[in-house]
Amino acid sequence: MALFVVQHQHSPESCPAGDTMMAPMLLSQLSEQNAQRFGVIIQSEAVIDGGHTLYLTVEAPDRKSVEQFMQPFAQIGSVEVWPASHCEVVVERGAC
Repeated sequence: MALFVVQHQHSPESCPAGDTMMAPMLLSQLSEQNAQRFGVIIQSEAVIDGGHTLYLTVEAPDRKSVEQFMQPFAQIGSVEVWPASHCEVVVERGAC
C-alpha cells in the first residue's frame, strides 16, 4: 500500500457542509466501509476552519484508487492527490 495526501477545496458558495442533502452524502463517502470499497484506508482527515479545505492522509494501492474514491468531492471543487512518505522512510532514504 502506498501513502497519499489528498486536498479537496471548494468555494464558500458551494460549501456542502450546510446542505442538508449533500453533507450527509459526502460524510458517508468518508466512512471506513465506503473507503474500503476503493481499497483506501483513511489514516486521518481534517478540515481547515473557515478555509473550505479538506485534507486526508490515506493508504491505497495506487493514485487512481484514491482519485476514484474522491470523485464525489471533485464534483464540487478541486481534488489533488500527492504521493507521500512517512518521516521514517524519508530519513532512511536521506531526502524528501
